[in-house]
Amino acid sequence: MVMASRLTRTNAVTVNDVLDGQKLLEIDCLDRVYLTMSVPNLVVGGQVVSFLNQHEGMPVPSPALLERRGQTFRRAVMSFAEANGIPVISFTGKKEKTRPGVLADSPWPERKIDQVMPLMRTAAATGRSQVVAIGMAQEYQRVFTGSKSATDTGAVWFSYQRVDRRVTCYYFYLWDTDFGPAFIKICAYFPYPGKIWFNGHEWAKRQATKAGISFRELSNGFAASDHHTGLQDICDRLGPGTITVFAERWWARLPLPFTPADRAAGYWWDISMRQIEVAKTIVFTAPRHARAFFEALAADNLDIGRPDNMEIIFNRQIRSTTKGVFRTAIDRDNDGVVVNAFYRHSRIKYYLKDRRALRIETVINDTYDIGVLRRLEHLDEVIAKARDANRRLLDTIRAGQSCVLANPVIERVAQPTLTEDGRRAPALRFADPRVMALTGALCLSLFAVTGVTNKSLRALTARLLGTGYTTSQMTYDLRRLRFNGLIRRIEHTHTYVLTPDGQRLAIFYTKLNDRLLRPLLAADQPQAPPALRHALTTIDHHVDDYIARARLKTAA
Repeated sequence: MVMASRLTRTNAVTVNDVLDGQKLLEIDCLDRVYLTMSVPNLVVGGQVVSFLNQHEGMPVPSPALLERRGQTFRRAVMSFAEANGIPVISFTGKKEKTRPGVLADSPWPERKIDQVMPLMRTAAATGRSQVVAIGMAQEYQRVFTGSKSATDTGAVWFSYQRVDRRVTCYYFYLWDTDFGPAFIKICAYFPYPGKIWFNGHEWAKRQATKAGISFRELSNGFAASDHHTGLQDICDRLGPGTITVFAERWWARLPLPFTPADRAAGYWWDISMRQIEVAKTIVFTAPRHARAFFEALAADNLDIGRPDNMEIIFNRQIRSTTKGVFRTAIDRDNDGVVVNAFYRHSRIKYYLKDRRALRIETVINDTYDIGVLRRLEHLDEVIAKARDANRRLLDTIRAGQSCVLANPVIERVAQPTLTEDGRRAPALRFADPRVMALTGALCLSLFAVTGVTNKSLRALTARLLGTGYTTSQMTYDLRRLRFNGLIRRIEHTHTYVLTPDGQRLAIFYTKLNDRLLRPLLAADQPQAPPALRHALTTIDHHVDDYIARARLKTAA
């Protein structure tokens, strides 16, 4: 009984076990959205001169005119706060005296939104849209400054340059019955750049409530719902049109530096994307498995930030001249482990949400990273590509833990066989250095939808093999991969994609070599775990006993 208990092993829970058998809800939704407000025809100094001369009708484009406009805006903000009983919070690095209408500062550097959340909760209880608070902060912004010069005739003239200056910014914190908590930030200096922030999950929660769809909440998302399809349909509806309506509604209520006459003349904000977070949330039915599952997942995918894997996930070509960061970072916060994979200005991350859900998020900090323009009208394209990146990462995670030791594909390719039309399919034997390099290269190209070519796969294989590897050798290896049903050729091209059998074989060979054989072959080394070294010593003793009883001599 003791020996039997020692031989008993508990099967490790894999990603696929949890995702296939213990998944309660899977939902894709916009998360945090951070948008930029900018005036497209107030970008260079000459446009400022035209604004003052032609639109304002001023013969001399003096900076005093812009200062006067800015002062008018600042007075309008304070009057708006006073008339509506809105608290004004001064965000500074040190405490200031409390003055009428201004709350004492909270401890710095607490996040601005955290200081406002108690007021947000109070506003939410009223059930109506309102400005919750107005925050004032000194921040660096790209604004125009004027410089004085004299013409040949002695007349005074002004020119403008755009520079970074620490100036006043106003944060209008909003409670919106459709969007929940949000803010609109407007700089008090010309050309009055701004930002819009909201959370897509909060919008979806309110739309689901209005539609009569019941759900349970995560801290930032959904934990369960009886109507998964309807909930996903709501998440899919959030797009440029809905966001534009939100912005227009609040522009009509807030004090603004631009007037209706300015807008009629074409001087108004365009909205573009500054940061877009797109999340996939998978909630487990058995939270007790979630922690062990995620720790295994994090350890199994630490190489996700390598350039080859970034190319796979983001579906963007990375060359030796591509600028940017490609790395994996593991952060530990109060809730556990967060794995971040960085790609140029953007990143993709996954972590355990509220100890019961897997959250995968693609964070796009520059839409050009994924080949999309920045204006808000292109948001749907960003969402589609970010969701595709989330799906690719999940596919990579799944494939990495779906290896099976007893597999007919592996048994078939380990020996030479004949294809259905009678052609010979050469074997791909495990432990052959060239085969191991080839399957390792295929692992780096698991989900490249653009496929692999002789040139691209040869470069990866040669790097892993560490010796010369010719085009002819690559052609032969592609032929045996194709005859064994591990790759297929895209019609009318010289590009190949992996078949499901090819995925399984590439992962099995690579994982068996890197995660099993190498550690076991090093079991007699001092750095090996003591239990493993002890087991190996016991096996050596038994082998020596069998050799002695057989009266055989061992090599000296």
